[in-house]
Amino acid sequence: MAKTNLRPLSDKIVVKRLEAEEKTSGGIVLPDTAKEKPREGKVVSLGDGKLLKDGNRASFQVKKNDRILFSSYAGTEVKVGGEEYLIMSEDDVLAIVD
Repeated sequence: MAKTNLRPLSDKIVVKRLEAEEKTSGGIVLPDTAKEKPREGKVVSLGDGKLLKDGNRASFQVKKNDRILFSSYAGTEVKVGGEEYLIMSEDDVLAIVD
């Protein structure tokens, strides 16, 4: 199958959600129905940046491959080429995990 590239527009970013934890910190194994969707992901691609009033583009604070935290209801889920991604605004990003 051919690889599909997502190229977001403007100030949007494409994020691949990280896998949910299999166990709690206490060692309890979680069934699939009890797992929460992780609010952590990896930046896959970036748009061109927000268009400013002077015609220039604002630069992003995140970059490709950054591990980020985002709000619970951030972005729009899309499925492309069998993979699930989130397309969100950079404003939905809460922090970069180092």
